[in-house]
Amino acid sequence: MTPAAEAVAVLVGRGWTLGVAESLTGGAVAAEVVSVPGASAALWGGVIAYATPVKHSVLGVDEDLLAKHGPVHPEVALQMAEGVRRAVAVGRPSDVGIATTGIAGPDSPDGQPVGTVHVAVVTPDGSLSESFRFSGDRADIRAQSVDAVLDALCRLVRE
Repeated sequence: MTPAAEAVAVLVGRGWTLGVAESLTGGAVAAEVVSVPGASAALWGGVIAYATPVKHSVLGVDEDLLAKHGPVHPEVALQMAEGVRRAVAVGRPSDVGIATTGIAGPDSPDGQPVGTVHVAVVTPDGSLSESFRFSGDRADIRAQSVDAVLDALCRLVRE
């Protein structure tokens, strides 16, 4: 079973809905989820917050946090995951929000190493943020980021 198929199965099993916030993955997480038959039972929508100001204006990430630490930070990922729950609300926030932020390369705009990635998951029962240093080219880093956030989602929702 693919990470996306497992994520959809776990969400549907709980009766929970999903919102996806993406930066470096640029829609790849949502596309992976949508590739699973039956994904519409869980996925409400997503936000590609590639530009830093969109993380604040659409997802509600704290401006001071962004100014102090930039967009590639564990707390930014958590706030993106929380914010997307509201951004895709359908009468109520989605049950689960997931987020990716990081540097896929080939260059780093802020001096952090290429491959630095933070993923986050927020559910009604808890939240987590995980940090990684992936290797490979841009496509490899993005693919590893997709798998990492879906794996984190499965682990947190199964608990």
